[in-house]
Order: sequence, then structure tokens, then C-alpha cells
Amino acid sequence: MRVLSGVVLGIVLGLAFREQKYLFGSIGNAELGRLGLLVVKLLKALAVPLVFFAILDAFVKTDISLRKGTRLIVICAINATVALGIGLAIMNAFTPGRHLAGTLAELYRPGATPTDAAAQELLAASKKGSLGLLDNIASYVPRSLVDPFSENSVITVVLLGLLVGVALRRARARGAEGSMSVVEQGIGGIYAILVEALDIVVGIVPFGVLGVVADVVGKAGLRVFASIWIFLVTVLAAMALHSLVYYPLVAWLVGKKPPRVYLGIGADPILTGLSTNSSLATVPVTLKALDRMGVSPASSRLAACIGTNLNNDGILLYEAITAVFLTQAMGMPLGLGSQVTIGLASVMAAAGIAGIPEAGLVVLPLVLAAAGLPDALIATAIPLVMTVDWIIARLRTGVNVMSDMLVAVLLDVGDGEKKSSGATPEGGGEGVADLLGNPGGSLGGGRDESP
Repeated sequence: MRVLSGVVLGIVLGLAFREQKYLFGSIGNAELGRLGLLVVKLLKALAVPLVFFAILDAFVKTDISLRKGTRLIVICAINATVALGIGLAIMNAFTPGRHLAGTLAELYRPGATPTDAAAQELLAASKKGSLGLLDNIASYVPRSLVDPFSENSVITVVLLGLLVGVALRRARARGAEGSMSVVEQGIGGIYAILVEALDIVVGIVPFGVLGVVADVVGKAGLRVFASIWIFLVTVLAAMALHSLVYYPLVAWLVGKKPPRVYLGIGADPILTGLSTNSSLATVPVTLKALDRMGVSPASSRLAACIGTNLNNDGILLYEAITAVFLTQAMGMPLGLGSQVTIGLASVMAAAGIAGIPEAGLVVLPLVLAAAGLPDALIATAIPLVMTVDWIIARLRTGVNVMSDMLVAVLLDVGDGEKKSSGATPEGGGEGVADLLGNPGGSLGGGRDESP
């Protein structure tokens, strides 16, 4: 509601004053826009360390077997690949971004033609990367441990997080558990502080939206919002295909859970996710639903409490589609290699930022940067996306919750594990109480924000 209020007030100021000064000539919509962009910069600055410490925090607090961990990763990778395939197929088949071309180019560089100067700057920025496989791999190896953080390179930061996380585990396993406990507490503390800092920044996002929307409407008028609904429909179509066709079909054909079970019993966590806009807040309801479906407690814990760090198909769909949409809007369609890079950045960003408030919005600047978009264009595009992000955010959560349930169902296939006594496919029992009382169980304590 605050974001929507910011949009409305920004539109009013933009229409009323356009590019003129007001408040006794002390400020204008352009100045408000510059102030609003500071919020975007803060989000981008916080995102990279948040991804890094979120990964380390997950390594510290979880303990899963190699066999089930490998199955979890494989299942999540398949789901992510299908999600990206659906999203990129829609983007390449219909190229919906072209409908925003003129408006975005005008906002990005007022007075320039839609396809000349703006597209050339985009081309210049994209030359920082390479389509060669070895060149791309080499670009992810940092020259120093500071570079990935200063350059906001999310893929490199994720790889560093994995490396340090594995090193922490090995040091603890070799008898350094006492000394490692101090390090682990420090990691948890830094992560908690960063989350609180992000919460503060997210709280001022509506003011940033107000400023930037006032600037945008002052320059281009209301027509700037007309084409953004094409973006909304594109994202919703991709999410609907993935969550309402692919998920139920796989749950039925592979997991032996027909749609009346997967969608029927799963309706509670799905609607809870849509209402709370948080897949982590939905974990207790998800666990109850999985118990009623007849999924074993171990598989439920692994998928809903630990695997939720990986089951973010909604976020990665949103990130990838947004990045491709904006490059199409700038008249610069991406090749297959560049789209794969965007997909990889979306997957890693979605996995690394799990559990963070407004996760999709937080990592969006990083994925757009991975697509080769310059900071000026990113700053121009994000306020446009934010006008419909409050709708998409809830649907992203619903998709993520459905992903948690599907992964649990697939983990349970052929596992041979018995459910806790007293639990039945159609009703809870003592197993549910144990599950909710210790969601991490033998698999780990779960994340701090998990119920």
C-alpha cells in the first residue's frame, strides 16, 4: 500500500509540475528523481554482501546427507531449467519488450532516437563480457577477494560463498569446531545485521518510488505506464505455465500425487504464500500440507526448510524475463550465450538471496547488470517495474511455495522412508507436531527466520 501511495503521489507531482521547480523554486521532480535513485543504489549495495552471508549462514546451520543433498540439487536444477526454458521461449517467440522501446529509450536519454545513442551505449556496456565459454569462466575468477563486492558481481560472490562455506565445513570436521563456533556466530551476527539494514532500506522504498515516478511522469507523462502492463502479462503467463501446468503434471506423473492432492491439499500453503508474500513465513503451513499428502517428514524438512534456499523458480523467472524484456526494449536482442548468462545470474541470485525481504527486487539490479545494462538504464527501468512489482511479488511467492512442495514430493519418490507414526495422507498426527517443533531436525536447525 505504501508503494502504491508513492506511485499515486509521484504521478500527481509529475502531472502537476512537469519539469518546473516548486516549493518556492527550491526543488523539482528531477531532484526528487535523483533522491529516489539513492534507494536503488542502497539496495544494490546491500544485495551482494547479503547473498554472500546468506550462503555462509546456510552452510553453518544445515547438515544434510550427500545422497539426499545431491538429489535435492538435481531436482532444483531441473525445475530451474524448465522455468528458464519457459520464460526465454516466451520472450523469444513474442519479443514483448519491443512494445516499451520508444518510451524506455526516451526516458533513458531524453531527445535521442529510440535506437541510436541509447542502443550504442548499451552495446558499449555489454562489451565488458564475452560469449566465449572459457572467457566467461575466467571472468568469474576474481583478481582479489574485494573485487566481486566492489563490482557487484553476483555470480562470483556466490562461487566465493560456496568456496568459503565448504572450507568452514572442512575446518570444523578436522577438529577446529571450538574455534569455528566463534566464526559461525560472527557470520550469523553479520547476516542478521545486514537483514535489519535491508529492512530499513525497504521501508523507504515507497519514498524512492515517489521521487522517481514524479521524475518519470514529469518527463514523459502517463503514457510511460501504458506498456508496462505488457510486461506484467508476460511474467504472469510464464509463471502460470510453470506453476499450473508443469508442477501439477510432474507431481502426478512422477510423484504419484494427482492434481486434486497436489493443488487441493496444497491450496492452503499456496494461498498463505500469496497472502503473506513470504515463502519462509508459509513453512509451517507447507509442512502440514505435505504431511497430509503423505510425504515423509525427512523429505518435507529437506525441501521446505533447507531446500527453500534453492526452490525459487518464481524469482528466477521474474529476473530473467525482466532482463530480456529490457534489452528487447532497447532494440538489442540477446544471443543464446547472453541469455544463458542471464539465466545463470538469475539462478544464482535467486538461490543466494532466499529468505531476504523483497528478494526479487533486491537482486534485480544485479541480474540487470549481468545482462550488460548500464547503471543509468537500470535506474530508469526499476521504477517502471516497481509499479507492478507488488502484484508479481506475491505470485513469485506462490510459485516458490509450489516449488517447495514439488521438490518434497519428488524427494520422497522411491526413498523408502516411512512417515512418522500417527500421520496419514489426509490428516496430521504426531509427526506434524515433531516436524513443526524442530523443522531442521537431524538435517539442521534451519534458517533464523524459519518458524
